[in-house]
Amino acid sequence: MRMIELIEKKKNGVELSDGEIAYFVEGYTKGEIPDYQAAALCMAIRFRGMSGRERAVLTDRMMRSGSTVDLSSLPHTVDKHSTGGVGDLTSLVVAPLAASCGLTMAKMSGRGLGHTGGTVDKLESIPGFRTALSEEEFLSQAKRIGMVLVGQTANLAPADKKLYALRDVTGTVDSLPLIASSIMSKKLAAGAESIVLDVKYGSGAFMKTEEDARALAEAMVDIGRANGRKMAALVTSMEFPLAPQIGNTLEVEEAVKILRGEDPAGWGVREVILRLTASLLSLSLGMDGDGAAKKAEDTLVSGAGYKKFLEWIAAQGGDVSYIEENRFERAGVKKVIVSPASGWLARMDTEAVGTAACLLGAGRMKLGDQPDLTAGIVLTCTPGGKLEKDQPIAEFYTSDEKKLADAEAVFLGSLGISDEKPILPKLIAGSVR
Repeated sequence: MRMIELIEKKKNGVELSDGEIAYFVEGYTKGEIPDYQAAALCMAIRFRGMSGRERAVLTDRMMRSGSTVDLSSLPHTVDKHSTGGVGDLTSLVVAPLAASCGLTMAKMSGRGLGHTGGTVDKLESIPGFRTALSEEEFLSQAKRIGMVLVGQTANLAPADKKLYALRDVTGTVDSLPLIASSIMSKKLAAGAESIVLDVKYGSGAFMKTEEDARALAEAMVDIGRANGRKMAALVTSMEFPLAPQIGNTLEVEEAVKILRGEDPAGWGVREVILRLTASLLSLSLGMDGDGAAKKAEDTLVSGAGYKKFLEWIAAQGGDVSYIEENRFERAGVKKVIVSPASGWLARMDTEAVGTAACLLGAGRMKLGDQPDLTAGIVLTCTPGGKLEKDQPIAEFYTSDEKKLADAEAVFLGSLGISDEKPILPKLIAGSVR
């Protein structure tokens, strides 16, 4: 078998066989296929696409390129994945709610890069919290308390890591088959039997339109099912940040407020949390929609999720008193940002809002950056809300005053203020089952 033959076939729109896909993934992972040929095949896939069978096989071979997690000894194992956004703290709340309902959330998460945050960074803002556990510790904790969350291991789907780095510099990131296979190879390798996806669209998401997000959701659900998993997805809007607090410590603080029963008025985070939790219950336990929704709501309102959250933090070495005593640290330099005009907040370029938080120090602009876990933005306005000129609309927190000007310019440029009350996009545009 020769790589040039695979490139020619895909260039001409011909499906690759299972063996050809395996040859490509294994050969490239081992360094036997050069970057230029792998890039050529990725570009052919970018323009010609892949069938459902091809996507499923590609994902399976990428998953098997490294280690996989065996969760078969645990009951009702579930996982949840978001395609990324701003103020998206849902994993911090969904995980303890799911565990409180009898599910096992044994999850691997990533770090933030660019305008999107990462769950691992958020958890590491809690003093003492460990995101690196041995396999024995990982499985033991999942069995004992029903949940564990760690950073992704270096040998989880290494083919994906290598291919993504190549796609990032060859203009092939925006290929639906390659995006779907990239995400799902890691989710499948993590071992859960039921997976719910939160696929986002809009100004703060990778997929800019609802149509594209739905297509990606359908592709990933199909891949998961073809590989024997129970799958569902929500298609949700990221036209505005999901929650008003953006930054690592700030998002942990917001998650704790929600677990204690608060609901940030005007923001959609609580609704998305409950829908994701209900979807996990329906998939894993076979509950009907109404029953699952009630179970998720009751678990949150009762405080059981908050109790489980504290148990989880303690189990992974975190300082529980830091949570209970509200000792959430904010960076020492604060600036209040005011509205440049009167009107209605009709739009936010959510990617720009996330970039402003990064400029304050909250995120990584490139791999290797160390974020300031105490930096970020607290929004004091709401989507579609009425604004008066010079009204406070945000609080910036940073450890370096020199970062304020650039962040403020980017943030103010993100705002769309209208003379008329806007009609906002639906927060949850639909679902894929």
